[in-house]
This record gives sequence, structure tokens and C-alpha cells, in this order.
Amino acid sequence: MASIKPLGDRVVVRPEPAEEKTSSGLYIPDTAKEKPQRGTIVAVGPGRIENGTKIDMTVKEGDTVLYGKYAGTEITLGDEEVLIMRESDILGIVE
Repeated sequence: MASIKPLGDRVVVRPEPAEEKTSSGLYIPDTAKEKPQRGTIVAVGPGRIENGTKIDMTVKEGDTVLYGKYAGTEITLGDEEVLIMRESDILGIVE
């Protein structure tokens, strides 16, 4: 994968693959798959500056996070699809 360093309070997230089949064993066609809302952070920006004060990032590389269905901007790095989003688009960290 190519390398990218996000700026400000942005993060790069690798989405988890969409579910291939339901819990009952039925396969889901590509047209009916839901966008993933969970992924792993692969790069973190330095944080933002607000009123002259630097605010550090809450998340770090390797964290598994939940984010909004339509959050972020999809880009291609090498042969991999990733999302770049603001830290505020992240809903929570999965522990």
C-alpha cells in the first residue's frame, strides 16, 4: 500500500469487508451489500489547533472504529480502497 500522512484532525481508515452472507447462510449479491461502518485506522494526523491550543487526537493507528455510513472520502492507495475522514466523523472505538 502507498503511504499517506493525513493533515490536521483527519485519519485514514481501512474499512472492513462487507458481509458476504447473512447469519442464516444466504449469500448477499454485490448490489445489496451495505457499506461497512467499521474499520481499522492506518494513519492519524497530528491533531487540530483551536483558539491557539493544540488538541491531540483521541484515536491511534491500529484502533478499530465505528463511523457513519456516509462518512469520509473514498480514495485508492495502490490497490486498496481507504477512507479519509475527520476524527469527529468517528462514532466510537471498538474494544
